[in-house]
Amino acid sequence: MHAGHGGMRDMQVFGNGIRPELIGRDMYQLMSELYPLCRSITGNGVRKTLQLLRHQISLEIREVPSGTKVYDWTVPKEWNIQDAYLKNAKGEKIVDFAKSNLHVLNYSIPVKAKVSLTELKEHLYTIPDYPDWIPYRTSYYRENWGFCLSHKQFQDLTDSEYEVCIDSTLEPGSLTYGEFVVKGRMEAEVLLSCHICHPSLCNDNLSGIVLMTFLAKYLSTLPVRYTYRFLFIPGTIGSITWLSLNESKVSKIQHGLVAACLGDSGNFTYKKSRRGTAEIDRSVVHVLKSLGNHFVIQEFIPFGYDQRQFCSPGFDLPVGCFMRTPHGQYPEYHTSADDLDFVRPEQLAESFSALLAILNILENNATYVNQNPECEPQLGKRGLYRTVGGQQDTRTRELAMLWVLNLSDGSHSLLDIAERSSLHFDVIRDAADDLKEAGLLKEYPG
Repeated sequence: MHAGHGGMRDMQVFGNGIRPELIGRDMYQLMSELYPLCRSITGNGVRKTLQLLRHQISLEIREVPSGTKVYDWTVPKEWNIQDAYLKNAKGEKIVDFAKSNLHVLNYSIPVKAKVSLTELKEHLYTIPDYPDWIPYRTSYYRENWGFCLSHKQFQDLTDSEYEVCIDSTLEPGSLTYGEFVVKGRMEAEVLLSCHICHPSLCNDNLSGIVLMTFLAKYLSTLPVRYTYRFLFIPGTIGSITWLSLNESKVSKIQHGLVAACLGDSGNFTYKKSRRGTAEIDRSVVHVLKSLGNHFVIQEFIPFGYDQRQFCSPGFDLPVGCFMRTPHGQYPEYHTSADDLDFVRPEQLAESFSALLAILNILENNATYVNQNPECEPQLGKRGLYRTVGGQQDTRTRELAMLWVLNLSDGSHSLLDIAERSSLHFDVIRDAADDLKEAGLLKEYPG
């Protein structure tokens, strides 16, 4: 550990005995346990999900009553569902909620009736381009009922009348979310958020849930500099609610990420914060460049996941969105094909490692002042010229020290130096550690 500053010096090598393949396996196992639950923006599915997460971290579960005003929004009624089905004229269940919780339009009002095929079709949702897949559809803020089914099932509907049953409740209750805080040496916070409102959809967004859970679990074992606040919230209304109820905490947030769609095999994608050049934006870009694979950087747009709430003009928090393949850009998005076969443990592990590398920069970024600024100091007599590995390693290390010495004038951070030198942040940080130990650097402000 970097005792002098960061506290997470060894994050990228999965310290404390954590290995990528093992944590990928454990995250996938937790995802498998969460997969059957029917989640929504409110209700018992969310509570069951958060209770399962409590087996991993000591999550605080918050309840916000229906009807609570949160800026221009109102916390909605609570929705729960027990069962739902469509029966044909023979009394056979041809669409069954028990087989897939995607079969019901999420937030459907209760209904028990016999309806004509013509009327029924007004309440059915399919994906003709993928006839075997069930779509995921919602009606949160407009009372409605409906079924989602494969297009093949839809084409088999030939009876003139069907029995419709949706055994659900929509009544005053509460919105439930989870919060977990890892206390650091500073009150300044890093906000890490994921949405928990989707039912049996793995990439969007059980991947975000399990990654945030295991990241929280890991960070809680480390002596960290920043305080880390993890939010497990329903999309949109959850972030609006949290911001409305926690305005006094917002000023502490120095960096933030929303995690979503991180279990598929696509390359990493990062959507910048509204600021565009915040330290979190630069840290993510630096890590993705260092990984050596293709990646995509998107400029901020006020659309997508909850970063648009955190980045709204009244807050303008430095919060970006970290993904692999973005929402809507893979066919399986919001369909039954976003299942346990679509995500892989190794992709979850790679995403976990990338997130740790990003936080590693935030933890260890510092600004120094050269204590011997008149010409470069003699490094050899201080034992700073030594062979490390091979000749190329030695040249890189020496070049890093020269860059750090030259730019350590109290106005350039280690990330600034890494970007300007095109050297990896860890190389620059290690050089700064050696120079500091030799008495050639002093942290600014000291």
